[in-house]
Amino acid sequence: MALEQFSGGGFHGTSMEQIAEAAGVTKPVLYQHFGSKRALYLELLEDVGSQLMEAITKATAEAGGPRQQVEGGFTAYFRYVSERRSAFRLLFSEGTRRDEQFSEAVNRVEESIASVIAGLIEADIDDAHRAQLAHAIVGMAEGVSRAGLASGLVSDPQVLARRMAELAWAGLRGIHRD
Repeated sequence: MALEQFSGGGFHGTSMEQIAEAAGVTKPVLYQHFGSKRALYLELLEDVGSQLMEAITKATAEAGGPRQQVEGGFTAYFRYVSERRSAFRLLFSEGTRRDEQFSEAVNRVEESIASVIAGLIEADIDDAHRAQLAHAIVGMAEGVSRAGLASGLVSDPQVLARRMAELAWAGLRGIHRD
């Protein structure tokens, strides 16, 4: 309930009273579980981020090879966005980026995803180069997802994953040491 409320109204546009009402509890009960609206929001960011991370990690671990890892990771990401639009909006909203504490939580999510991706990149390059490529892949997935949600034209996650995997795979195959 809090996720939907925050996703629709943002942090500042959502009150604990609205969240309590949507959850069917009283405001004091809500405060028993979360010391503040900020604590609740941060917990939601962490939860949403860990669910996205878990989906990507599972998909890449189950893949049959490097090419399948690329497509599987994208598929997991885009399926998550398609099925959990409110969660994605909460995680990557403008308001989240404007608050230092919230932005740090989102950065941790992006870093953890990029770290997993960097570990999967098989190329004769140094770690800094690998990390840059991993962040580019994370940014590509986020950017495509944002554009799809903003336009209302969210593609089938499998089709979108195949398209982005083609781009990423072609790019990754051309990577070489400087």
